[in-house]
Amino acid sequence: MMRPTTCPCGSGQAYAACCGRYHAGEPAPTPEALMRSRYSAFAMNLTDYLLATWHPDFRPTSLPDDDSTERVRLEIVDTETEGAWGRVLFRAIFREGRRWSVMEEDSEFARREGKWIYVDGEPSIMRFKPGRNAPCPCGSGRKFKACCAYRR
Repeated sequence: MMRPTTCPCGSGQAYAACCGRYHAGEPAPTPEALMRSRYSAFAMNLTDYLLATWHPDFRPTSLPDDDSTERVRLEIVDTETEGAWGRVLFRAIFREGRRWSVMEEDSEFARREGKWIYVDGEPSIMRFKPGRNAPCPCGSGRKFKACCAYRR
């Protein structure tokens, strides 16, 4: 798989300097950094990384193939860290074909054996219908109709 130059998590940094280092084995220093790296791993279909960073008591045995989902944008809404516990509230905008959706989740994280891991979260998925003249959900700054509206 070809690695992106800009990180899929939306930080604006180069992939290698952002989530790429966590995908290569460096532990994420905060719950937010782990959340961003997991979002990037979903976008890049890095299922081994996703499973390795999931708490073993809650980890599924496998993940479904997700090639039809295009992750468009990650928004971190709120974070909280207290000792070995953390939470990240985020929104992820994605599309499947021409259908747009937004998933919101309040995720819980724990520090285990010196590393942050994803514990669990309650995802809420809603249909998302951007207006033609609204800013594009990809974050380009362009109008939706001139950016992602008719792509695919």
